[in-house]
Amino acid sequence: MDAEHVMMLREVLAATGWLERTGEFGRALRGSARTPGGLLLVGTPEDEPWHLAAHLDDESSLNALPGLSPTLVRWSPPPGAPAHLAVGLDRLEEARRGETLLVVAEDEAPVPLLERVDDARRVGATILAMDGGDRDLEGLAHEALTVPAADPLVTFDGAQHLVSAAAGQDPGRPRRGLRDRLARLLDAVTGPVVD
Repeated sequence: MDAEHVMMLREVLAATGWLERTGEFGRALRGSARTPGGLLLVGTPEDEPWHLAAHLDDESSLNALPGLSPTLVRWSPPPGAPAHLAVGLDRLEEARRGETLLVVAEDEAPVPLLERVDDARRVGATILAMDGGDRDLEGLAHEALTVPAADPLVTFDGAQHLVSAAAGQDPGRPRRGLRDRLARLLDAVTGPVVD
């Protein structure tokens, strides 16, 4: 992909509102995730959000935002897993005020997850949801970002990239900073421009 195509893609996304929606959700994530270890990230049994966890951890390191480094909550951590990969669903039962629970579910969230999210909300945790249109999950969330599967421009994975970049963005910088980061991301994915 050359520079002209990158510019076109940025303009297309800007015209659709995706940069603004993911930017707003990323800022909500950044604003609620202030305490180191207080950002809990959970997916569904079939799809744990490893990729988003890695990107948020990178943003945390690059921007000196320790609260943005997530604790990946897993459905079935294997015995003997390293500590950072051994956090199970019981951690959600320990959620408290001042913590943030980010639920990432492209497909419908299972009932046991919805019950734990509801419990976390009742004790004062901030609930954020990134989903494919799950009304039950969205009803529990303080902030939600819906990424419809039928959207031809942004995939669920692509939206996660945009959200993590926006979460790392300094709110004092102009919004076009997110577009610059998107351009760098696209350059990294597609390789350098050769004239």
